[in-house]
Amino acid sequence: MTDNELPEGDRLGLELSDAVVLFHEAVGAISGLSATDHKAVGIIARQGPMSATALAELTGLTPGAVTGLVDRLERSGHVRRERDQQDRRRVVISATVQPEPRVGEAFAALAAAMSTITAGYSEEQQRTVADWVVRTTAILREQTHRLTSGRRP
Repeated sequence: MTDNELPEGDRLGLELSDAVVLFHEAVGAISGLSATDHKAVGIIARQGPMSATALAELTGLTPGAVTGLVDRLERSGHVRRERDQQDRRRVVISATVQPEPRVGEAFAALAAAMSTITAGYSEEQQRTVADWVVRTTAILREQTHRLTSGRRP
């Protein structure tokens, strides 16, 4: 089935998904990272130091995948593992570097473009869009967890 044969909602959803993933792949490439590695660094930087278990829960990745991801990010200098100051038995992962300036520029340009679009909607429409984003994000997280926990969709 071609994109033109899909119901409009399905087609729009696929186009949005493609655009988001490809944007993050392009942004990650600026720092020499894949989209997944780039997003993981962003999560760690925003959330603060965390355990590998917490990172697995936030990303939906398996513990083994998180170990490989953190190994790559540590080798490239984007994160470091260190002992938790409160519980020396626990290891936490921290972001170590500021993003490349071009990454900041990419997100600033995206934010400006998105603000222009948002300004064209009424407050009620913005609330509806925000509700859709929140609910869609929850569904995506749930589906990611189902896929990574070995359950069939």
